[in-house]
Amino acid sequence: MSQPSVIRLEDYTPFSHPVKSVHLTFRLHPTATTVRAEIAFDGGTGDLRLDGAALKLLSATINGTPVTPVLDEDGLTVPAAALPDGPFTWVTETQIDPDGNSTLEGLYHRRDLFITQCEAEGFRRITYFPDRPDVMAVYTVRIEGDHPVLLSNGDLTAQGDGWAEWHDPWPKPCYLFALVAGDLQCVEDNFTTMSGRDVALKIWVRDGDQNRCAYAMDSLIRSMKWDEEKYGREYDLDLFQIVAVDDFNAGAMENKGLNIFNSKYVLASAETATDADFDGVESVIAHEYFHNWTGNRITCRDWFQLSLKEGLTVFRDQCFSADMRSAPVKRIDDVLRLRAGQFREDAGPLAHPVRPESYVEINNFYTATVYEKGAELIRMLREIVGPDGYDAALALYFERHDGQACTIKHWLSVFTDATGHDFTQFRRWYQQAGTPRVTVEDRFEGGETILTFRQNTPPTPGQPDKLPVPIPIRWGLLDDSGEVANGTLILTEAEQELRVKTAARTVPSVLRSFSAPVILEQQGQAGDAAVRLAHDTDAFNRWEAGRTLALDVLAGDGDPAPWLDGVQAVLADDTLDAAFRALVLSLPTQEGIAQQMAQRGQVVDPDLVYVRHQSLEEALTSRLGPDAMRISNTIRPTGDYSPDGDAPGQRTLANRLLSLAARRDTGLARDALNAATNMTDRLAALAPLVRAGQAKQELAAFHAEWSGTDLVIDKWFAMQTGLAPADQALDVAKRLQNHDDFTWKVPNRFRSLVGGLIGNTAAFHRADGASYVWLADWLIQIDKLNPMLAARMSAAFETWRRYDQDRQTLILDQLERIASTDGVSRDMGEMVGRMRAQS
Repeated sequence: MSQPSVIRLEDYTPFSHPVKSVHLTFRLHPTATTVRAEIAFDGGTGDLRLDGAALKLLSATINGTPVTPVLDEDGLTVPAAALPDGPFTWVTETQIDPDGNSTLEGLYHRRDLFITQCEAEGFRRITYFPDRPDVMAVYTVRIEGDHPVLLSNGDLTAQGDGWAEWHDPWPKPCYLFALVAGDLQCVEDNFTTMSGRDVALKIWVRDGDQNRCAYAMDSLIRSMKWDEEKYGREYDLDLFQIVAVDDFNAGAMENKGLNIFNSKYVLASAETATDADFDGVESVIAHEYFHNWTGNRITCRDWFQLSLKEGLTVFRDQCFSADMRSAPVKRIDDVLRLRAGQFREDAGPLAHPVRPESYVEINNFYTATVYEKGAELIRMLREIVGPDGYDAALALYFERHDGQACTIKHWLSVFTDATGHDFTQFRRWYQQAGTPRVTVEDRFEGGETILTFRQNTPPTPGQPDKLPVPIPIRWGLLDDSGEVANGTLILTEAEQELRVKTAARTVPSVLRSFSAPVILEQQGQAGDAAVRLAHDTDAFNRWEAGRTLALDVLAGDGDPAPWLDGVQAVLADDTLDAAFRALVLSLPTQEGIAQQMAQRGQVVDPDLVYVRHQSLEEALTSRLGPDAMRISNTIRPTGDYSPDGDAPGQRTLANRLLSLAARRDTGLARDALNAATNMTDRLAALAPLVRAGQAKQELAAFHAEWSGTDLVIDKWFAMQTGLAPADQALDVAKRLQNHDDFTWKVPNRFRSLVGGLIGNTAAFHRADGASYVWLADWLIQIDKLNPMLAARMSAAFETWRRYDQDRQTLILDQLERIASTDGVSRDMGEMVGRMRAQS
């Protein structure tokens, strides 16, 4: 495998030739689309270097005079001597093959739709251009083609039979360019902004899907209103459009005025979508809309600054969802996602800073670190400066940097200028990889509770030594009467003390609301976690106490009785939110258990993890007994389905109790399946049967009912590989890969089958390594067509160092096999290389 070039932050220089405007004309054809690009350059110095990939150059002129640029596989160069002094107009005509574009980057053609995806570097597959985010210009687009719908960014300025012209008045980088053409149907609404301007809202879908767009439209309108109320940000065009497509590598893309979505995050109805799907629609719709200001109007200067837009926008969508739903439950969900993805990343060979220093393929840095950890950094900034300081900083950010391509340095500077705080030390959060570990010890002496905090960040690849970072720690002290004190400590040193006057020893409640993305290790007394589970006034730490007790048991160190006692008490407390009670009743995942064991320095045995997980589930089933089904039947909502309010939490709790009761009697699950009136309850009732290996008839009936509804059939595939007994799951996956409905070239379908097995921890990490071989076979195959998808799925191997020597060897064998494959992509090569480097 050849060594591709490394892109380094320290080598950044502005583009040599500023761009003023871009005029594009597309003549669409499935295999021979031509693109005429007229680019107005505002002079410049040196050679003109433009990016390009998989393009056929038909012609090129400068100010109307033909030129012959020097072509190579990555673009073209026009020597400085061939360029005029001052401004000039560059015109090219290129030909591309959308049908043959299997990467799903640039312009591609799938199922009679033309679709673009240009972030991060897809625009170079459309025409020769400086494909970098700091080159911002105004775009005018003409689309010619025999298609009923021809869409691009901005506002429609003219149209006729077989053509349409679009103009976006706001300068943007090319990664935000979008085009969609095909036979689509429109669902329409409108929104009146706070200044009184009417905005037309359009969601485009395939015919037959119109009745599954209502929740997406409602989420969009609520997002627009929330952004005005919370951030003062008003939408800036007369039209906002969303297109739902089936063939898409990502969840969605925030292209200016024309968001393109994976249909998974648009289409939802009670019959076809679960409560979790509705949550996803709401969150992703909000995320992409919020990008209009935090990503589009203010973008990132280079891809090293990716978290500038993504971390901030994730934080904004998290706050939106918290306002729409239960804030404590949302916070717990966000932390679970952070720990499952980002903590895992920070602990392995793929660890990298929120602002990386180098990369080979930028697609590999759309990671949990950039997104979820980036959002936690925004949350900490707000914690440090307070809500008013945060609002002042954001107001200054929008005022100072509107229309600019910015850096993390710009971002932190507005906080300093708006609040007077010095954020020099905080920059380390962006520069250092790894998850800090905070230990806290408490003692009572001389009428004081004394908390001693210590922080340490373990070495990560390329960064052996770490400096202290500022860590905001919300804390409280509890006694038998309740809370006696609370506050926030900013831990800036390697060791700090907090002293609080108290009458006696208290139970510390530390890192409330998970106020910083750290691993907390408490050196308290036996019984402290049980006290927090029973009495803590902070909902997050109350849940965390239960999880700590469960993890102690699952990691082999604890007595299950305190956890069972606490869980039973929480379940009986009907003053608590049902969704919260369901979270307390839910065991950590097998991946979460493995992560906890690895943090404690234990070698992870996936088979033992599975046995312990099943044992604690069985103990909980025994403890609850008949109460499980009694409460399940009592709390399950009746009447018409609603994805809002208390109903989703009530269904979650009812179905969690059903899953426990069905361990003893699968007939309960069959009864629930027959009675189910929505997809949430159907899948919840089907799951225990699949886990027990007793769902053959039910799965066949489910498939017969939903055949042809792609998003539902995706669930059908994922459930079987994800929930099948560990000793059967690989055989199930191999059988399903030959099913008529399995289309491995469609990302959603591939992820459903393969991702399901990866998530079935004991099945994926079977001792003979057969699942590793199976995954590697698939990665090698799909890498030839869709390197981005293959590279992202390869992260299943990143935790190889957790396991016993035999499993480590088996995984490394597959990484070596992938690396030695002829023609391995740059995407895959970088990922595998980083994982192998830690052997």
